[in-house]
Amino acid sequence: MESWSVDEVCNWLVQRNLGELVPKFREEEVSGAALLALNDRMVQQLVKKIGHQAVLMDLINKYQQQNNGLESFTYSCEITPPKSPEANSGKNMKHVFARCETVQWTNSYVLPEFPYDVQCILEERKCPDHSMRIRIIEFLQADMTKYLEGSLYPNSQQYNVVVNALLQAYPFLDEDGNGFLLWKRALKDRFKYVRRPIEDDEQVIRNKCKFGHRRGQTKKSSAENRCDEIQMVQIKEEIVYLEGHDAEMDEHIVWFKQEYMKTERNWEEVDKRMNKTLEMRRKMISNKAPLKEILRLFPFLRCPYELFREFQLLTHMDIYKKTVEILEIYSGNILTLYSVRNNPINVLLRENLKQHTEEDILKYMKMTATCLLLPDVFGDDSSLFTAVNEEVKVLTPVLEVKNPFSVNTCEFALYIEKEKLAQLDDCTMALAALLAAFHVFGIQYPKRIHNTFHFLESLILEMKSPQSLPKKVKRKLEELECLNI
Repeated sequence: MESWSVDEVCNWLVQRNLGELVPKFREEEVSGAALLALNDRMVQQLVKKIGHQAVLMDLINKYQQQNNGLESFTYSCEITPPKSPEANSGKNMKHVFARCETVQWTNSYVLPEFPYDVQCILEERKCPDHSMRIRIIEFLQADMTKYLEGSLYPNSQQYNVVVNALLQAYPFLDEDGNGFLLWKRALKDRFKYVRRPIEDDEQVIRNKCKFGHRRGQTKKSSAENRCDEIQMVQIKEEIVYLEGHDAEMDEHIVWFKQEYMKTERNWEEVDKRMNKTLEMRRKMISNKAPLKEILRLFPFLRCPYELFREFQLLTHMDIYKKTVEILEIYSGNILTLYSVRNNPINVLLRENLKQHTEEDILKYMKMTATCLLLPDVFGDDSSLFTAVNEEVKVLTPVLEVKNPFSVNTCEFALYIEKEKLAQLDDCTMALAALLAAFHVFGIQYPKRIHNTFHFLESLILEMKSPQSLPKKVKRKLEELECLNI
């Protein structure tokens, strides 16, 4: 390849379905030697589409590895590594074997090799600073894009697999037990940032149209800017009625509104300001201020992460972590209860389980079914808990669930007063957000669903045999615990 002419390089691109790059390569006179000398920054300047960047760099890396005697390993993912460890002593060799076995998105995803300086920090178990975190996220995003064959729209399961792999390899990155959500959010924000300036990619255009973006709109008109100014004035007017408000509080409220509109947000600053405004926010909620007003002043309560933080500030409990533990402990027992054995949800679950063999997908389906069956276990009204493939009809917090057993098309959303508050990644996050919403916004449980919530509350808040629990909940809790024994 080093001796290739520009024409030969262009022919090589056409053969690998990269014909769109030919005019630019001719213009820049990229020969074979120049091609092999390209680094990440040069490729970004030369190639516009992220997907093409990822594919091109992958092809170059494969050729370089081929020259180092690794051709048989990098070009075939069907080769099985030797069973003897002595035959596979080099670190890079082990990495190539592992990557070849994990092209598909599964729970066995193997992290890519990070750049040298990043790897040094990680191996020394040093907590990376902000710039180093950005580099880790950028590297993971590029790796995911390569395996998605250029797509910039990973699904929730793919985000979960990658972040889990990162935290399993480097547990010290899981700060205060919230690392999973923080890294996942940062990775999703990175994909949003990459998609933002792209206007000619068919998939990006389609999704932007789907979610209300206008094609080709890069700058706001003077009328839109004027509208934003009016909104800021309205926000300042709205906070006048707050008891004890001051100039500092006004500044926080205006900052929240501006920051919430950004694609890349300063989450560290968001957390600090949410802490500083907690007392005022709790006063508003205890004084029964309208929910719309609360969300208008504190829009980050629409974000699951901040909703969970608010719950933790009030109860000193990590509701997401506790919800995961509860579902893992009780899922098997709940699904085998006689009272729900012939429930339509359980029947649908069994049908879908027959179609899959992957352990993580089976676990996901069982956890989802457990969430949906909880009201039926306690004889409650399930319409006050979830709306499965139907319109939300209640004012109290409720989950909207679409295609619950489809890994690729399932959707979970939290609604309050018939308006969507947040989009959620999976059933576990959805259940945690539902329970957190009642606590954070000071909403009482409806009577026809209170048994289900008292059961969850007793476990999440670690209440030991609370006397206030309804008898029905006590009996059911004892029955489930006996099944565990």
